[in-house]
Order: sequence, then C-alpha cells, then structure tokens
Amino acid sequence: MQTTSELMACNPFLSYRISISFSSLCKTLSPLLRTSISFPTRSPQFNPIRFHSRSMMANSFSWDDVFRISQADNDLDDSSDLQGFFERVKACNRGCEKKSEFIPFVIEQQIVGYIHNRFANHLREFHNVFDFLEDKSYSSHFGGYITLNPSLKSSEDRTEAVADVINCLGGLIPGTRNELYPVTSSFGKPEFFSLERAAAPYFGIKVYGIHMNGYVNKDGNKFLWIGKRSEVKPTFPGMLDHLVAGGLPHGITCKENILKECEEEAGLPRSISNRAVPVGVVSYMDINGYSFKRDVLFCYDLELPDEFIPTNQVQLNVTDGEVESFKLVPVTHVMNIIRRVEFFKPNCSLVITDFLFRHGYISPENDGYLQLLQSLRSGDCS
Repeated sequence: MQTTSELMACNPFLSYRISISFSSLCKTLSPLLRTSISFPTRSPQFNPIRFHSRSMMANSFSWDDVFRISQADNDLDDSSDLQGFFERVKACNRGCEKKSEFIPFVIEQQIVGYIHNRFANHLREFHNVFDFLEDKSYSSHFGGYITLNPSLKSSEDRTEAVADVINCLGGLIPGTRNELYPVTSSFGKPEFFSLERAAAPYFGIKVYGIHMNGYVNKDGNKFLWIGKRSEVKPTFPGMLDHLVAGGLPHGITCKENILKECEEEAGLPRSISNRAVPVGVVSYMDINGYSFKRDVLFCYDLELPDEFIPTNQVQLNVTDGEVESFKLVPVTHVMNIIRRVEFFKPNCSLVITDFLFRHGYISPENDGYLQLLQSLRSGDCS
C-alpha cells in the first residue's frame, strides 16, 4: 500500500474543463432557488475535456458548472482513485513546517494558542494587556511565551481588554463579526476568556464548529442537499457548502447550535432537526502567514424526508441569508465534484469525505484507504 506522501506525488488528479455555454445542456434547469438537480444520463452533445482542477476556483462557477463537472466522465477517469480527496485534505493542512515561527500563548499555565512572532510585535505595544516572558518549558523556538497581564483576572476583564486591542489593530485583523469564540485549552475545559471570531486564527486558538450532512434516501440511492454560499459572504463567497454548518460560539452547546443553525440557514423546523445524529469529528491544522487554524468540526448526519425543501426567505427574516440557493445532488456526483475541482469550501470537503467513508462510498479496496481516513483527523482532536 502506498504511503500518503507517495500518493501525493503520483499522477495529477483528474478533472474537467467547463464549456463556455451550458444552454444546450441545461435548458431544463430551473434558475429558481430551492430546486433539486435532475441528473440524466450523458447526452449525445456531452464531450468533456480534461483540465487541471486548480484552474477553476471559487467565485468563477455556477450551478450549471457544478452539474457539468459532477457528470463529466471518460475512460481515463478512475473513480476509485483517491488522489483528489488527498488534495482536499492537503488544502486544509498547509504550512506545518512553519510552526516554529509561532510563540505559545499561555493562560494559567495552559497553552491556549500560538501567535506568529511578527504579529506578536504588534502586541508588544499593549503593555497593560500582554506580557512576554522568558521560559523554555513550553518548547518555544523563541525561548518564551506570551500571556495576559496578571491584572486581568476575570474572564470579562480579559475579553474586554483583548477586544480593545483588536479594535486598535484595525486592518491587521480583517472581517471582524462581533461574534465571540471561547478560549480554552481543550473542549469542555474552563473558558479563560472570549475572543472575536475573526481574530481566532491570529491567536491560534482552538476553534470548534458543527457541520451537518443533510441527505435523502430515494429508491436505495442517497442524495445530499448542497448549498451555494452567498456572494457577499466575507469568507469563501460563492463556494459550495453543507446544508447546515457554523462555528461553535461562546455559551452554546453543539446540540443547541445545530438546532439554531438548521433554522437560520435552511429553514429546518426543530421537529426535524432534533433527529440529527452526532457521528464524529474531523480536524485540521492550517498555517498561512500570521494565521494558525486549529479547528475541530463536530459532524452530524440528518436523514431528511423526501418532501422537505430548504428555504432561504431572507425577505421574511426566516433565514440568515448566508446561503444563496440549495440543490439536491446524488452522493456519487458529490464525490466527483470533490475529487475533481475545488468548488466546496475547503473544510466541507473533509466532512463530506468522512460521510463517504461511513456510508460505504469509499472502501478498503481503494488504494490509500487507511491513509485518507487518518488524514481527516490531522489536527489535535482535544
């Protein structure tokens, strides 16, 4: 069996070029929201051409493109090849060799995050909030760590002081949302303070989230409800997403968050969302510049009734407007999309890949099965 590194180095992953016009193929597709895609057999006009998937990224595709990519097939495309899935995992786990550039962020003798040494220079100006101490016990390349000033004793004082710093830093931390994430050493442990969501990767704190696979069983075949993110979203605009997903903010449990997000993002009533089943986690560690993401995503499955259709009635304030539209897509076609192109928000690809394992779409007969399964939990699951 090949190792992960060998798999990463093998043949380029397969995907396909999108035609300029889809009018001849997709005249029957409804432009309205809340529709499901019907996937017919390949038409006589259908003649896909291979292309490298990185040539088509977010913000440059439509549902017509998704439809075309999901069906594209030829004799050279081996559906058992897991290379494309490894590429998606790799996209969420960049920069591990740069961890030495970060300084431990310590609260009450517990490492709660990691701060890039150059970003830390901006924090040195705030002497009444941050202390820089020399101590080699935390295995830092810089021989020390960052902590909060001991005068900040309560969670409320710490939260307010750090928030003031973030406001002062302005453009260094873009996209502030006034949404707080808990700062803790691990899940379920005491919260030391709360931090602005947009600042989480700059302080390298562990961030937890919930992602739900909403699927339908039809005549023995499974279909996934897929959302397309709003074009005005500050992060990953226009990309494909789960039916329901969100971060786990301060002061709410995973179960409560699932119920809330189901209602806000898909118009799912609690009578249905209460049946969501927790099925495990995926995790990743991604370093990009000053950003250090250490995310753990709690995964849920929810089998939905055939008659349910997600809603996005922004004008009625029923949902939050984060999703532009939804489509119901055969799971086998979702597989094709993930392994061929980067249309999904990166961490969604990991959660759906986990779904594919658990529902038997990826099997031990696939070369690289165990390596891919292990790679879905590349981050620290604590």
